[in-house]
Amino acid sequence: MAGDKATKSKQNKTEAPRFSKETYLFWYEKMQLMRKFEEKAGQLYGMQKIRGFCHLYIGQEACAAGAVTALKKGDKWITAYRDHAHPLVLGTSPNAVMAELYGKATGCSKGKGGSMHIFDKEVGFAGGHGIVGGQVPLGAGLAFAEKYNGTDNLCFCAMGDGAVRQGALHEAFNMAMTWKLPVIFVVENNGYAMGTSVERTSNVTDLYKLGLAYDMPSEPVDGMDVEAVHIAVEKAAERARKGEGPTFLEFRTYRYRGHSMSDPQKYRSKDEVEEYKRRDPIEVTKAKILALGYATEADLEAIDAKIKAQVDESVRFAEESPFPDPSEAFKDVYVQTDYPYILD
Repeated sequence: MAGDKATKSKQNKTEAPRFSKETYLFWYEKMQLMRKFEEKAGQLYGMQKIRGFCHLYIGQEACAAGAVTALKKGDKWITAYRDHAHPLVLGTSPNAVMAELYGKATGCSKGKGGSMHIFDKEVGFAGGHGIVGGQVPLGAGLAFAEKYNGTDNLCFCAMGDGAVRQGALHEAFNMAMTWKLPVIFVVENNGYAMGTSVERTSNVTDLYKLGLAYDMPSEPVDGMDVEAVHIAVEKAAERARKGEGPTFLEFRTYRYRGHSMSDPQKYRSKDEVEEYKRRDPIEVTKAKILALGYATEADLEAIDAKIKAQVDESVRFAEESPFPDPSEAFKDVYVQTDYPYILD
């Protein structure tokens, strides 16, 4: 009997939640917002309400949600062109993001950036960038600025698995380690650079190992597990804030949709996609919340209803917003400065 009690006590200690009720509910709400927003964006693209390129984040929500709870206000965030979800998790209004997808003046980039170039200075989001790997040295530069200015802020620099083939990544890694810059480099490895699998593009399929060439602390992370993401980013952030330099994390995740809306996805099987969906980060988090008694099904349904209303409102807002005035084409092209440039 005493042995049974000891066993149960040990089990309870082992199964004790690592995070608070508020954190779990934040994760659930933010991941649902990202998911429902992206599903609506995909639908609107099919209706030709959204034009140009459109890269959805569906399936990868744990990466952004887990990272943001491990960071703090003042940190900078930069990513590639799969960039709708990142500002949403940082706190940008869904209205501003949807309006940007529509190319409207009320968008967070004034309707000039569209899907691949979303920015929001107010939440520290230094943007999505359309050039593959182009944001990596920019992320190092943002970290350099924080170190130069003597803050304890850092830069979270995300990229896709295709970006690790760019020479700029290796140059940035070398400089970041040499100067001990406060930057967390993250590759959101969803298995395919556009339609080409990692196995077909590199002898090194454990992408985190690329950081080891620079003696950069590097490790793989289960990108479908929001808790694992938080723990890994928290550890990297502590290292950066202590002045110990960068970390390279490989978030092993998966996208349920194609690379972009024009992707027929012939390079993978339906069974492969379904296999990953069985580990869906939203459903896993929902089950954990219910098991811990942090919320009831009714509570979560209320959150879902609130998110649906937010997404619907973002569509209404975008539909009713005006397009930019033609004169806007000549604004924000150059930056005015008092610096005395000398031109020969």
